[in-house]
Amino acid sequence: MARRIIQLLIGLVAYGVAISMMVRGALGVPPWDVLTQGLVLQTGLPFGLLTNIIGALVLLLWIPIRQKPGIGTIANVLLVGPSIELGLLLVPVPAELWQQVLLFAGGLALLSVASGLYIGARFGPGPRDGLMTGIHTRWGFKIWWVRSVIEITVLSIGWLLGGNVGLGTLAFALLVGPMVGITLPWLRVPTPEPRVVDEPVTTVVDSSQQGTSAIRS
Repeated sequence: MARRIIQLLIGLVAYGVAISMMVRGALGVPPWDVLTQGLVLQTGLPFGLLTNIIGALVLLLWIPIRQKPGIGTIANVLLVGPSIELGLLLVPVPAELWQQVLLFAGGLALLSVASGLYIGARFGPGPRDGLMTGIHTRWGFKIWWVRSVIEITVLSIGWLLGGNVGLGTLAFALLVGPMVGITLPWLRVPTPEPRVVDEPVTTVVDSSQQGTSAIRS
């Protein structure tokens, strides 16, 4: 349990920092962050705060699809936003294109590791992933179809609001799945196998048959 909690917290903080690196790279950001950027431009609210608000609103959408949040779900809503703000405070704005590319690539790599950490801790999905899997479970739509519809929708809204859609957005869409597919098996906390307790064997003498039989007590 201690390892799972530490892994969850490290993963969520690293996830937020990874997003801030991609934002600073300015080559395009993931679909949900395009939406957040657009809302930042329209409202003037901090990126991290809006990330928290969007996560909480998405969590409300779990109610009609009968999803139940886990500890990891709540921690995701609470920690990713402040971690993004921390990253934006610490990560400088790159001056050259090659620095932008390296910063974005580093952010994508860190996000893949962070995803493996917090998902692998087995405390429940984040609000956005839970929405996708909940719709799949509730109505039977294919996962890829649900994810595509959700992300295209939020990407379109975010772009219309002024969010940054670029080559980085495309790179994220193409690469994040395979990369998390590599990190998650490495970082998943194994599920404890059920303990098998040997039951004592009691010998019972059957006087009527003049023999013995073994039964489990």
